[in-house]
Amino acid sequence: MNIDRFKHQHVEILSGISLLRRLSHQGIADHAVDIAHELKALAQVVTQHLAIEDRILYPSLEQSGDDRMARMSVAYQNDMKGIASAFINFARRWGNATQLTRSPEDFRAEANTILRNVHDRMLRENREFYPAIEAL
Repeated sequence: MNIDRFKHQHVEILSGISLLRRLSHQGIADHAVDIAHELKALAQVVTQHLAIEDRILYPSLEQSGDDRMARMSVAYQNDMKGIASAFINFARRWGNATQLTRSPEDFRAEANTILRNVHDRMLRENREFYPAIEAL
């Protein structure tokens, strides 16, 4: 299975998280418009990535005939549900510059948790899941 598209989206997602971190460190209120813009762009990539995983990747792996891969796929899909839901709610809440300006420290606290979870998940997929898929 060719997973180059998924890997490319991981690069985009990790880059988006990195950019949000830089902007936040430079000042959330001062960069609220840019943060809101970048968060919306990141949410678009994440949403597209999740949809393709759910429609194509997970079902293909579950029907691959490889029991280990099928179990791994189900486990990754189930694990992602909570991470995805939290991220989507986060992006909706903070995709507005006015909200960011009003509560920069609340954004920072939530971003530290939510974006770290997404970041860690992407790294785990890159390290464990994608190599297993490519080995099929």
